[in-house]
Amino acid sequence: MEWVGKEVDEPTFSWVPSSPGGNEMPLCTSNVSHYELQVEIGKGFDNLTSIYLARHTPSGTLVIIKITDLEDCSEEHLEALQNEVTLSHFFRHPNITTYWTVFTAGRWLWAISPFMAYGSASQLLRTHFPEGMSETLIGNILFGAVRGLNYLHQNGCIHRSIKASHILISGDGLVCLSGLSRLYSLVNHGQRSKAVYDFPQFSTSVHPWLSPELLRQDLYGYNVKSDIYSVGITACELANGQVPFQDIHRTQMLLQKLKGFPSCPLEKNASLQAESRLKISRSGVDSGIGESVLVSSLTRTVTSDRLQTPSSKTFSPAFHSLVELCLQQDPEKRPSASTLLSHAFFRQIKEQTQDSILSLLPPAYSQWPVAVPPVSTWTEPNCILTDEDIGWEF
Repeated sequence: MEWVGKEVDEPTFSWVPSSPGGNEMPLCTSNVSHYELQVEIGKGFDNLTSIYLARHTPSGTLVIIKITDLEDCSEEHLEALQNEVTLSHFFRHPNITTYWTVFTAGRWLWAISPFMAYGSASQLLRTHFPEGMSETLIGNILFGAVRGLNYLHQNGCIHRSIKASHILISGDGLVCLSGLSRLYSLVNHGQRSKAVYDFPQFSTSVHPWLSPELLRQDLYGYNVKSDIYSVGITACELANGQVPFQDIHRTQMLLQKLKGFPSCPLEKNASLQAESRLKISRSGVDSGIGESVLVSSLTRTVTSDRLQTPSSKTFSPAFHSLVELCLQQDPEKRPSASTLLSHAFFRQIKEQTQDSILSLLPPAYSQWPVAVPPVSTWTEPNCILTDEDIGWEF
């Protein structure tokens, strides 16, 4: 399989859509000499893609550039790249990361996207919230991500890679969903499928976020509700400051997910107030969307030593409810993205938040080395980053 794209021999120009902030960007060139690479800020796409902070010299605009060596890509990788570029071309939503332009330069695929000053939610966890974020900040971030997810679902697409590293935040506080390389369209020849039986070879590192039905790979397949499960895991990730299940063996994690064993990925640092916990244990928890569900083992106290931390936090019953609904073993019991947006947790956050999300975040640009000398000429990526160095993952 060969990449079907635009081979660049002479400088070309292309009009671009609105930026995340709503402003039109100047003409974006498809000429590598028009970009100064400032610093490599991450890896992605099974380490085949290098992600750079760069400057578009004709306009002076900071951008993010993803550079992928096409010759190192397998057939599956090439298909995923083409799928991402083709589908993302049609997306127009403020909470979905867009490409300003995509072109090839020799064996390299260049994808230019807006600069997101705060990077990913995962990076924010590492740099500023190692013990987890506040409930208000989590609510603001998740609401933007679920809005973007709802748009994808309405357009017949499953994201299949929802996690904190795929939630980006711009300098003006706009939350955008990225990581579209695993996107799958349910629409084929004008018909929308009810279930998907496409099971890509996911890296084991992403298994914590994947739903039981996606991991199970059986004849029942999976649908958009698989993404809702990933939203629940991501909520736990933001609350705990670490990925759920990361301290247990992969096999044990898979068994817990597939067999529905008691699990409480949220309660590493979180606990309900005693009164609320007692009330829930006796009467069930209100789902926040007009239905009641019984409390499952997800909201029970966990006695693992890992969960006993001095900095124990308290999250509201509404937040526990949202997590529990998303992590239902039966996908049909999970709410849709559209229904999730009206959950009591998001209504509660809206009432509590007087200022914008920026009031909950540190100054944006202090995280980025935007003043470092640019790379004079682009060469083949050869910088090897450690896991701690990686800030963006697409």
